[in-house]
Amino acid sequence: MKLAGSSKTVFLKTPTSLEADDDRLVDHDLTLVIPAYNEEARLPKTLADAKAYLDDWGINYRVLVVDDGSRDATAELSSSYGRRFSTICQPNGGKGSAVRNGMLCATGRVVGFTDADLPYDLNALKSAYQAITERKRDVVFGSRTVEGAKSNVERQWMRTLASFVFRSFMALLVSRQVTDTQCGLKVFSRRAARKIFSRATVNGFAFDAEVVYLTHLLNLSFEKVPVTLVNDYSTTISLTRNAIPMLMDVVGVRFHSLWGRYLPQIDVIPVAAATQPVARKAA
Repeated sequence: MKLAGSSKTVFLKTPTSLEADDDRLVDHDLTLVIPAYNEEARLPKTLADAKAYLDDWGINYRVLVVDDGSRDATAELSSSYGRRFSTICQPNGGKGSAVRNGMLCATGRVVGFTDADLPYDLNALKSAYQAITERKRDVVFGSRTVEGAKSNVERQWMRTLASFVFRSFMALLVSRQVTDTQCGLKVFSRRAARKIFSRATVNGFAFDAEVVYLTHLLNLSFEKVPVTLVNDYSTTISLTRNAIPMLMDVVGVRFHSLWGRYLPQIDVIPVAAATQPVARKAA
């Protein structure tokens, strides 16, 4: 894979082991990871809006797009937004796989991820960052169900009903405290991100629920911040096609926990990624 403006080929090698925390690798304040699959239509606005907001904030940031085997020009888009933007390319492995690779490659002191359509006002990202840096939380979950959450658009009633039913199952299977597991904004201290994502196994859409479960299992401190929905939240999730596989993945998370597959890994943890990401950085 070529660097923009160069004929040089650069490969980003996935490490075979990870230390839970290594401050020597931290080189900026915030990494925002954006998983993307065939997003050439929506991603340019997302990157432009993120750049405008983060530049105005004045924070030392990086935006890392993870191209999950797209068949369009998704992988080429970040090169237009400057040195703070880059892309990792991987074979198609699912949204959970893309987020996991991005989070493990991030070198910000604080790392977070959001969706490629940027469905939430980025003020929630700033609130989450402050919760981690000022209130010393390990993890911050965006939530559409806590006081202060808003929606500037109308959602289809079927999707609203399906979300309510899914959250009810999550309260039973994952967490009574964080039932809005699927909100696409989550932020972590780098130490917490590496502890969680080096253990995570779910490649599909239910990876969010696994992240919440691992936060509890690892006894990490967390906080919920309200989000404001700012677009129609167009999504690749099909209620009829994905609901049952997602629930099965969540049940699998509980079985993994019962079988002790998460906790034996303490300080040095093998990466559970079958892909070799390729870095594309802007000139």
